[in-house]
Amino acid sequence: MATLGKAVFITPLYLSVAWTLMISYQLFTETAVTTLVTQIDTFIPSIGFWLAARVDMVVFVYAFAWTFVLSSVIPSLLLGKERSVLIQFFVCLTLTFLAFIVLDLMELYAGTSLAQLLSFAFLFTNPILATLYLALPYIVMIVLDIRSRRKKKASGALETYVGSEEWVEENYQEAR
Repeated sequence: MATLGKAVFITPLYLSVAWTLMISYQLFTETAVTTLVTQIDTFIPSIGFWLAARVDMVVFVYAFAWTFVLSSVIPSLLLGKERSVLIQFFVCLTLTFLAFIVLDLMELYAGTSLAQLLSFAFLFTNPILATLYLALPYIVMIVLDIRSRRKKKASGALETYVGSEEWVEENYQEAR
């Protein structure tokens, strides 16, 4: 029962954070990528030209990275390890619908338009902020991967210790 109560309160928080990150990533990724491509073009024109011709592909890769992180992490946090593909699909579908619905609700009730949100894009014309912004989903993936490996390693070491302790006890009992 405590788990259900926790899920009821934490789910809207997770969905809100995921929605905010997905929408901001969709809105600002192109500005950040264009900033970095311009910087690269200044120092290495051949690579800059190649990237400039493929900005849409680069934007897609960065947007995909964030979507991947959120569609993997949020269902794991909400549903734990015991999640089905169908339930994960519905969680991701809910995030997608929230992206449209909340934006419409903000425009309707808060008077916030997409143009106002896009006005923050100027922040990502700074190459350092653009780089940090675009690196964020990859940093999250690395941190989650490291945490997962440490937990597995710690639980494996604990199981080995407990198993060996049981083995010693069994052998001690047999020797008596």
